[in-house]
Amino acid sequence: MSESRGKMPGRGPGGPGMGPGMGGMGMPVQKAKNFKGTLRRLMGYLRPQRAKLLAVLFTAILSTAFAIYSPKVLGEATTKLFAGMMGKIQGDPNATFDLPGIWQIVLFLAALYLISALFSYIQQFLMAGVAQKTVYGLRNEVNDKLAKLPLKYFDGRTHGEILSRAVNDVDNISNTLQQSLTQLITSLITIIGVIIMMLTISPWLTLILLLTLPLSLIVIRGAASRSQKYFKTQQMELGQLNGHVEEMYSGHKIVKAYGQEENSVAKFDGINERLYESGWKAQFVSGNIMPLMNMVSNVGYVFISVVGGIMVARGSITIGNIQAFIQYARQFSMPLVQTANIANVIQSTIASAERVFELLDEAEEIPEASADRAVSLTSPRGDVAMHGVDFGYKEDAMLIEKMDIDVRSGQTVAIVGPTGAGKTTLVNLLMRFYEVNGGSITIDGTDITRMKRGHLRSLFGMVLQDTWLFNGTIRDNIAYGRIGATEEEIVEAAKAAHADHFIRTLPDGYDTVLNEEASNLSQGQKQLLTIARAILADPAILILDEATSSVDTRTEIHIQKAMNELMKGRTSFVIAHRLSTIRDADLILVMNHGSIIEKGTHAELLSQDGFYADLYYSQFTGGSVKASVG
Repeated sequence: MSESRGKMPGRGPGGPGMGPGMGGMGMPVQKAKNFKGTLRRLMGYLRPQRAKLLAVLFTAILSTAFAIYSPKVLGEATTKLFAGMMGKIQGDPNATFDLPGIWQIVLFLAALYLISALFSYIQQFLMAGVAQKTVYGLRNEVNDKLAKLPLKYFDGRTHGEILSRAVNDVDNISNTLQQSLTQLITSLITIIGVIIMMLTISPWLTLILLLTLPLSLIVIRGAASRSQKYFKTQQMELGQLNGHVEEMYSGHKIVKAYGQEENSVAKFDGINERLYESGWKAQFVSGNIMPLMNMVSNVGYVFISVVGGIMVARGSITIGNIQAFIQYARQFSMPLVQTANIANVIQSTIASAERVFELLDEAEEIPEASADRAVSLTSPRGDVAMHGVDFGYKEDAMLIEKMDIDVRSGQTVAIVGPTGAGKTTLVNLLMRFYEVNGGSITIDGTDITRMKRGHLRSLFGMVLQDTWLFNGTIRDNIAYGRIGATEEEIVEAAKAAHADHFIRTLPDGYDTVLNEEASNLSQGQKQLLTIARAILADPAILILDEATSSVDTRTEIHIQKAMNELMKGRTSFVIAHRLSTIRDADLILVMNHGSIIEKGTHAELLSQDGFYADLYYSQFTGGSVKASVG
């Protein structure tokens, strides 16, 4: 198939993204409809990696355990230094600093930090493999699914929505598995380990610290709930700003032509002002979480320092243990904030997974014929027939009913009619983009449902009114019509489409790279390239959707001659809007409301003085189409 349907989409906005780091508390997240069910299904994708996940858990425990034990060891060094200093102060002539013991502790500490770093490195290395392999499989599954979905799925959704699920949501899952999951494991282990170490030092001091925990949770919940509404407003205004900028950029010529620059700027300023207000409030409130948490922690430090000082004075605890305990107290608050933030991220990730699973659960195209039963036309003639075809986009609203067409090889069939008559739908049915509700379609007497879809569509060449060219050289775009085409064949196809001349006037000729949406070529030039692509494909059946509508009159004459040569010996379906271009068609089908209301040659239809005649003369006299168009 030489021409794909419509334009390829650009990457659309949307999709739940990761929060703005650990300072992003209160960032709004999309909630899953079925959190537990989606979580279980997502965990199923991790099951093949369970051995590595156990290794990640093991290395996380070891890394965190060594890091948690370090303050206790450091406290022992402080105790030795304090003992030596107090001996000097008290005038004990035998008092000395235990430097060998202190150095031994320092070396032991260095070893602890190195071992902790090593296990942390192994943990990240293993988790990177787990995350990427899991998402690799999921991404392949999504890609395979997109190839199996019927055309109606894409027609019913925006390009941005589909891309958001296939790209943004999958990336969100990847980032969470890679970063947030390991951070969650580490944070939980740190909280448990720190509590254990603090209990070994002093249960009373641990109780004092835990009493500040409810206050910390109140601060987190209060600030998060207040910032939530501001973040929600910020996201809404940001979406409006993105939409306005995209709209103004894509239509900037029209904006300038009608002198609407000031109105455009004024609207932008209004949205930007509202975005500034909501963004400032959201960042201010969420930015206060850490200072408030520090304030609560400092209250705890005060109590710990006072009570700890009294205990040191009474000799019930060493000063090194007090130092270690204060370090543990500082380690205790950060994992709490991280865990709360990760909970938001995970919620967003489950919502992303749910959106991906919804795509994977969509109904696929009707299964193809098995390889051993599939029919392939080795020398297709191009006979096309429709027998009693019924079709509707909805079961209860039929667009086409009991359609019968019999087209012989080499005939040119023009399809005309008002907008919505079913012209494009007819073409979609021929190429099996949609399945018929009743009846059958055959090519050379073979039902198209007995062929592989890829083989069926290879019999067709398409030139659409809406051109599609991809980012690549002109040579590659023409060669897209047939795999393995030689340079000579590409040039010959370009010459036949009268595109060779303008291609050679470009700075790099056939090596000219087309930018996004091929905006460095005129619409007419783009159409010439798609026609060259169709010529190169050399198909058995041609589908032309007003292929010359974007070129000037002189070029149209040349292209029409080339098309006439191309259509010789081939069955051609021409969707026509300008009826002057189809006078020589072997058969003209006049469609209205999904039915063929007239058919015949140009002369026969004019002599009938019916719907076609009224439609034809209206294009030259400015008269109106009959009321039956309706």
